Amino acid sequence: MPEVIFPGEKGRLEGRYQPAKTRNAPIAIILHPHPQFGGTMNNPVVYNLYYQFVNRGFSVLRFNFRGVGRSQGSFDHGTGELSDAAAALDWAQSVNPDARACWIAGFSFGAWIGMQLLMRRPEVEGFISIAAPANLYDFSFLAPCPSSGLFVHGDKDAVVPTSAVQTLVEKLKTQKGIVIEQQVVPGANHFFDGKTEELMGVVGTYLDKRLPGTRKDSAA
Repeated sequence: MPEVIFPGEKGRLEGRYQPAKTRNAPIAIILHPHPQFGGTMNNPVVYNLYYQFVNRGFSVLRFNFRGVGRSQGSFDHGTGELSDAAAALDWAQSVNPDARACWIAGFSFGAWIGMQLLMRRPEVEGFISIAAPANLYDFSFLAPCPSSGLFVHGDKDAVVPTSAVQTLVEKLKTQKGIVIEQQVVPGANHFFDGKTEELMGVVGTYLDKRLPGTRKDSAA
């Protein structure tokens, strides 16, 4: 899990990067929860998401938003963090010029940032949004949502009601040409405390359906 430093709008950004073994492997960018509430690239959900893609042959990058860990800059209420995510994708593409596709996966605040990046980068062909804060941030920019993907939520989430995500998903499902799926993890709170294994089971099943034949055995 090599440590990497790459340039962002406000200085250096710190990440962890696992290159794939094939030149044309797809890229995955993993985005962490809210920086002002303890979110980092080492969050257990983010860490496990990272390995869901590593285990399927992706070149995978997770990183700290500005002002987190050794990433320079300071919290910018989403605008700067979107710039950081774009810089991360730019860097990953620069070291993987033959990459055939890209996925975005985000958790909570990171899901909001990830969906904005999705709208700006047509090469992103799939997404995973976990505990998307549909009641806390405006998701109306998803008009239309350009890629198929998965929303996952916990039914005991006290931060974002399941109904808020359901409303967003139902709106996105009306669009032609894309498939939006939603899964609910029973008993899971916003942070998936004690439910990470169940969450990763849902994510893994979805990825195996979208990316058949890519799963590799791993102890991660």
